[in-house]
Amino acid sequence: MIHVENLKKDFKKTLKDPGLKGSLTSLIKPKHEIITAVDDISFTVEEGEIMGFIGPNGAGKSTVMKMLTGILTPTSGTCLINGKNPQEDRKKYVKEIGVVFGQRTQLWWDLPLTETYTVLKEIYQVPDKQFKKRMDFLNEVLELQSFITSPVRTLSLGQRMRADIAASMLHSPKVLFLDEPTIGLDVVVKDNIRKAITKINQEEQTTVILTTHDLSDIEELCSRIVMIDKGKNVFDGDLKKLKVDFGQSRKLDFEFDLREIESVTKYCETMKEKYNELSYKIQNNKVGIQFNSDEVTVKEMIQTTLSNVNIRDMVMKDSDIEEIIRRIYGKEVSLNEE
Repeated sequence: MIHVENLKKDFKKTLKDPGLKGSLTSLIKPKHEIITAVDDISFTVEEGEIMGFIGPNGAGKSTVMKMLTGILTPTSGTCLINGKNPQEDRKKYVKEIGVVFGQRTQLWWDLPLTETYTVLKEIYQVPDKQFKKRMDFLNEVLELQSFITSPVRTLSLGQRMRADIAASMLHSPKVLFLDEPTIGLDVVVKDNIRKAITKINQEEQTTVILTTHDLSDIEELCSRIVMIDKGKNVFDGDLKKLKVDFGQSRKLDFEFDLREIESVTKYCETMKEKYNELSYKIQNNKVGIQFNSDEVTVKEMIQTTLSNVNIRDMVMKDSDIEEIIRRIYGKEVSLNEE
């Protein structure tokens, strides 16, 4: 469905020296610097797959999304979506995709939502019978009934996001690009948006590429993730593989009697000196020890702690995806380049 190979995007940045002289010089004899925003990105997405596309701010996610949707032209490399080139086959291509940008809207601000959808119906040339059937489906999935006659400017952020997703799905696109669809929403609305995306994907086999900073979106929606940093691929695989490859970090939390603070601190310091990837934090009568289970096994950590500390309560926690991704971006794990 989606095939991206060796995608690269360079931008030309004009350099200017400070002051009036610098401004005049840059006009007469400008100097330029080439900034590589995307550097040799490759991945494929199968039909009906929901792929999470994540990375820190400035990683190049938005630039890749803009190339995939046809807004930007790659410096080199290729991207084909359903056999079409987004830049060369633009008119045919846009009829097969839907796009939602969390910070922007494609809705007409002063029109009632129903009229906005009617305008989009004409733009996409959706037949009357198909339009009615489509609106019935979107009303059911996204629960638009309570505000569909309201002007867009009166909608809450959560209502507008649901309305934007409906607008992007009006012409039954084969691929849906979602850029931060849950940004700024409360927990209940986020959950409703995720359920809607899941239902659309399952019932219509719509292929979805999702960018988000909310790791709950990734865990609940995505069968696979692609991570990029500084324009390069960092990881490509499913969540299970991510946790197997990079989830060696564990955390041991325990409580102790404050009268034993000195012996507990001494024990933690001894463990920190013994193991390279071990850290700890003591707060009041609670301790959290973060360690690498490849360096010291969970069993060994528990046995050693119990034999050295008088513990009131103990909990062992596996790494969550947020911790794993933080470690990857912090370069605390070694990444194997294939």
